[in-house]
Amino acid sequence: MNTIRDPFSIRNKPNFNPALQILRQQPLLLAAQNAAQSLSSEVQKTVQNVVTPAVDSAVESAKGVAQETIEQMSFSVPKNVPSFTSAHRDLENQAWSARFGQKDLPLYKDKPYYSNSATGKRKMLRRKRYGLLLAVLVLAAYWFGIFSGDGVKLPTTGKVTTTKGVVDWDQRREKVKEVFVESWAAYERDAWGSDIYSPISKTGRQMGSQGLGWIIVDSLDTLMIMNLTKQLSHAREWVEQTLNYDQKTEVNTFETTIRMLGGLLSAHYLQEVLHLVPSDKNPDMYLEKAAKLADRLLGAFDSPSGIPYASVDLKTMQGIPSHADGGASSTAEATTLQLEMKYLAKLTGEPIYWDKTEKVIEVVDKQASKDGLVPIYINAITGEFQGKEIRLGSRGDSYYEYLIKQYLQTKKTEDVYKDMYNEAISGMKKHLIQKSHPSHLTYVAELPSGVGGKISPKMDHLVCFVPGMLALGATMGSPVERARKAARGTGWGTQQEADFHLARELMHTCYQMYNVTETGLAPEIAWFNADPPENGVKEITDYKKDIIIKPRDAHNLQRPETVESLFVMWRLTGDEIYREWGWKIFESFVKHAKVPEGGYTSLDDVTTVPPKKRDNMESFWLAETLKYLYLLFSRDDLLPLDEVVFNTEAHPLPMFDKPPHFKAGDWRNTPENAPGNSETPASGKSSEKRKKPS
Repeated sequence: MNTIRDPFSIRNKPNFNPALQILRQQPLLLAAQNAAQSLSSEVQKTVQNVVTPAVDSAVESAKGVAQETIEQMSFSVPKNVPSFTSAHRDLENQAWSARFGQKDLPLYKDKPYYSNSATGKRKMLRRKRYGLLLAVLVLAAYWFGIFSGDGVKLPTTGKVTTTKGVVDWDQRREKVKEVFVESWAAYERDAWGSDIYSPISKTGRQMGSQGLGWIIVDSLDTLMIMNLTKQLSHAREWVEQTLNYDQKTEVNTFETTIRMLGGLLSAHYLQEVLHLVPSDKNPDMYLEKAAKLADRLLGAFDSPSGIPYASVDLKTMQGIPSHADGGASSTAEATTLQLEMKYLAKLTGEPIYWDKTEKVIEVVDKQASKDGLVPIYINAITGEFQGKEIRLGSRGDSYYEYLIKQYLQTKKTEDVYKDMYNEAISGMKKHLIQKSHPSHLTYVAELPSGVGGKISPKMDHLVCFVPGMLALGATMGSPVERARKAARGTGWGTQQEADFHLARELMHTCYQMYNVTETGLAPEIAWFNADPPENGVKEITDYKKDIIIKPRDAHNLQRPETVESLFVMWRLTGDEIYREWGWKIFESFVKHAKVPEGGYTSLDDVTTVPPKKRDNMESFWLAETLKYLYLLFSRDDLLPLDEVVFNTEAHPLPMFDKPPHFKAGDWRNTPENAPGNSETPASGKSSEKRKKPS
């Protein structure tokens, strides 16, 4: 009976090959490779002749499959497979039996095997026994393309980077896990239940009258993914017995939604996938907590326009306008509530969560923004943009991110989100993409005065989510080579190719924001040298001359955006350069952000060594940064990007079929938006009518 659990179905994929897994993992393979290199040319020719033309033909026919699968695999059984008691194993077996019609969960599902029928052509190797053994090993290695001259190409465009020598990615993944455990243990010791943690002073404090679970709830799914069952049990107990949102506290609508609501919903989803619900516990506890919180957050949407207020009082459930920015809401914050609320609507069957959040996107879309680029403030009373400033950093970023993710969440059935996303990316490439000097780094600039105004060569670290977004938008979550083939000319073209190329360029820029500093960590904001050289002056690559770090922007808040994009780029290309960059960033965090007494903290200045520490551990250090690093070094089958969407706080939620009784996002096709009708429902003022993209 199979006793190893497989909650993410990572071993029963159609193309999973256990033989290749074992060959790549065992030290015997390394001995075989070394021995193969020392074989004489005569012996190598003899070995090659063993592989008949029939086998060559079969292997060639399987090349497409091999390209898409072999190099994407990790090479050992994951160490994060949860352990279960016998009772839980029996329950899981029943679940798999009901779903797949088999008694037990299979350990492997073989990929196609190609037998050699031309055995008569083989020549007997009349050599010593060790020679025969080496020949067999060489043949096996050649069979699977492990150390042949060409090898199996990684599924990516352009030059592929592979790690030289042997890199134990499982070991690196475990190092990330150790840092998480260390961070969590310090929080448990010093500030359990607190929303804000200061690891240097070993203190914590609340954001409201009671604890909101800011750190605990935000970390639930990371605990599950890393299989930290002891810590998870402690966290679950706190959520179940202590967490209470019925308190007189004003909270930010956006932050509470992405961190708390997203965290609870992701925990509900993952506990089902991982079968982590104790037999004596309520399986819907996280969902019930999420619904109670969402009901209180709905008060923020009770504005004349439908645009949510910046804050909400949890006790009275009343929306509160922003205390700054003229009372306007951040555009990104107002439009980054949809993934969470829609999934809750799917789970509960309540359309109010769906309708309230989808209305927001409709109001924003009807403002007829220039080339899909939206100003960073919007008035909740009028539903109109406030000011002209455009940027993909703070207050603008996740608006664009959630367009493509909403399209993916309902399995690509709501085309309005894809259309809006494509318009925005086209506008970004037209107005915001710039090159620096002298190294010609690609970066995303800002427009303080809107489209047509002067360009500012400033780029927040927050913008480093863009490479991952572009890659996801081009491939729809499938590896790039698979996406190209599956499209068959209908879904992949010059736009997707250009977007993916741009993703690569921006990913390189984001990495250089780390690489140019003394600490190896990126600043909160980077400025780029936009001045071209004088005529006749040759430009020589020197990234430190391209990236300018001002003293007030030099701090590092343990942000996740760069490692998030590295994770996505690795998953979609198989290019190990992204893993190597992620490892270097991780090592820099360990070296400079570690607190001697335990925990990790934000930094004041990344340009000096040793850097001054800030005495604050952000919740997204646990919820996002370490989670994405852990996934970067984990198997590709763990939370596949064509099955889940990560909210902007890195909480994975499943893709699902839109319930038929829920309204689809089709306002562009309604009569009120037909040619000749140019009034917005919020203000009644006429506006330039949007042209539907061709």
